[in-house]
Amino acid sequence: MVLGIFGPWQVIAILVVALLLFGGKKIPELMKGLGRGVKEFKDASAKPEEDTESKEKKS
Repeated sequence: MVLGIFGPWQVIAILVVALLLFGGKKIPELMKGLGRGVKEFKDASAKPEEDTESKEKKS
């Protein structure tokens, strides 16, 4: 795993740098956008299965 190579101090340092770069108000907006993107990706990856099932029912 990628996270296995990072220790707790490295994670804290990355979070501090992100806070300094984006500011406290911008980070929740970024996380909200990231969450929406992940949800859309999951929905899009589930759609081909639904399309396949509907085509099989028509045949």
